[in-house]
Order: sequence, then structure tokens, then C-alpha cells
Amino acid sequence: MKKTCVALIWAWLVLASAQAAVADVVPDLYAASVPVTEQSSTVLDAASKEAMAEVLVKVSGSKNVLQYPSIAAALKDARSHVQQYSYVRGKPPAPPLSLRFEFDGNYITELVTDSGAPLWTANRPAVLAWVVIEDEQGRHFINQETSPDEAQWLVEAFARRGVPVQIPVFDLTDTAAISTDDVWSLDAFAIQGASGRYNVQEVVAGRLAVSDTGQSPGDWSYFRQGERINRSVTVPDLPAFLSSGVNIVAADMASRYAVAPTSGSGGGLSLAITGVTNYSDYAAIANWLQKLELVDYVNLERVQGERIEFRVQAKTDAAQLAAIIDLNDRLTPVPTLGDTQQLSYQWR
Repeated sequence: MKKTCVALIWAWLVLASAQAAVADVVPDLYAASVPVTEQSSTVLDAASKEAMAEVLVKVSGSKNVLQYPSIAAALKDARSHVQQYSYVRGKPPAPPLSLRFEFDGNYITELVTDSGAPLWTANRPAVLAWVVIEDEQGRHFINQETSPDEAQWLVEAFARRGVPVQIPVFDLTDTAAISTDDVWSLDAFAIQGASGRYNVQEVVAGRLAVSDTGQSPGDWSYFRQGERINRSVTVPDLPAFLSSGVNIVAADMASRYAVAPTSGSGGGLSLAITGVTNYSDYAAIANWLQKLELVDYVNLERVQGERIEFRVQAKTDAAQLAAIIDLNDRLTPVPTLGDTQQLSYQWR
């Protein structure tokens, strides 16, 4: 019976597409672009090391990963781990010339886990960003339509840390719900109220007073899980301000979702899911689980009506694996009766 079920699930994987509604899967997690001044072998070597370091920080969630001895050793030979690279010519505000690198995701994941550093999977919650800039023209939101260059800087700053970001659309609904003065005062009630329509759990708001002295004051407020984190910064320019906000968000997210690999359970973990009614859902769930970086394998063990049970072998324990699975917004945790090696969910 077990072999038959396993065969069926793999047949379903072939026939059905994975349609699970999950936290955003970060695109280009194993890719990075580095500005360069010329096309030479020396520059290529240096740029590949810089790009690989950026990828490792994205995957681990912290710059501390670069201090691990095995990571530092691998960076010395970064070019040999490049899958492909290309030169990209850009128009202002982008650099005139950049090198884009792509690295083998399996190699990067194994490098991080083998080093003992935390690993942050590609399934990550998106953050909604309300940012107001005050300059000689007055106050304005960073908006994809009215300030596309600033919006591009914002998106790229989050991308460099592997955090999915959403910029509000600023349509009539937004303009009726919130003003630049609301965000400038970091009004929690107004910010969270206007964010409700976007169905996100993470919201960041920032304000920067641009100064011609080169030292501009700014503030960030990060709202997540019913808590608020406030930080004040002084920066030389807007890109530095945006990077400071991203660092606040990325560091906090990684502290919650990045997990250090462990031996896990020798016999694997039991994962039960109820409410599964068709083959497409079976396939979506199994495919999503199998793609989680800390999961070694997933076996289907039992099907009972709308309830399916998997045996999951992972490089982490049940509590840490649950923190990752909880990011799938179609899986609602169901309390278990004290069994630390069993996870239970309701499929929505």
C-alpha cells in the first residue's frame, strides 16, 4: 500500500501543477549583480567574490555568515562556483556597467548548512513599504509612477537582502486612507489601517529629511506580529537610507525564520494535513514541501478520506520546521496532543 501511495503521489506531481498559495518565493535568490568599471579577468574574479558574498548573506539572512571559516574559504574560489554570468549595461540611475552572476542553488544551500550557519528558506513574507521623502520640493511618497527612480532603488535595496517588497499603488483608496503627513508622523493607526487592503503581515514606514550637508536624518518604524520596532538613522543619501531600513527588516525576519541546521529526528517527522480533496492539492503540497531547502525528502504514508500523512526528513527539528511551514497561508496549524515529532495542519 505504501509503495502504491508513493507512486501515485509522484504521478500526481507530473500531472498537476503546484498552485499552493504561499509566502512569496524570492526570485533570483542565488543571483546578484555587481557594478564594474571594465571587462577583464581580474575584475571578473573580484566581482564574482562580491556577488557570492551577497548571495550568501541573502540565503543566511545575516552578514555573520561571511565569518564562518568554510564560507571564507569558498569565497576565495567564488568564480569556480558561478553557473553563468553576463555583462549588463544600464541607464541612469543604474550603473553604466554591471556583472550579473548566477550560482548553483544546491551548492550554496549545502555550503551554508554544512558550515553550521543559519539558513533562511526562499519562502519569505512580503513587506509593504510606505516611505516619505522631504526635500526642496516638499514631501512626497516613493511611488512607482511619480518617482520611478526612487522606487527602483527601494525595490533593489530589498532584493539585495532577499526580502519581497510591495510598494502601495497610491490609487484613490490609498489617498483617501493615508497622507504623507500620516507617514511623516509615523502614525501607527493610519499606517496599519491603510495597509489592511494589501493583506500583508509585515509593514515598514520610513521618513527622510534630505539635507544638502550630506548628513540627512531619518526614521523607520517596522510593524510585525503586533509589535513595532523604531530606529533613527543619519545617512549621506537616499540609497543609504533605504538600505538601513532593509537591514532592520531583514535582520528581524531572519531572527524569526532563519534556522540553524540540526540532525533533526532520525525517523523523520510526521506531518498530517486535513481538508485535501483532490489530486492537484496533493501535488501542490508535496511539491512545495519537497522544495523547502531544509527538507531532505517527503514520503506519503497514508491517505484517509480528506486527511493525508507525510513522513518528512529534515535538517532541523519540528519547531523550526513548523515556523517555515506556517508561512504557507493555506496551511493552518492544528494543535497536537503533546507529540513533539508530529505536525498537524488544516488545508484551506
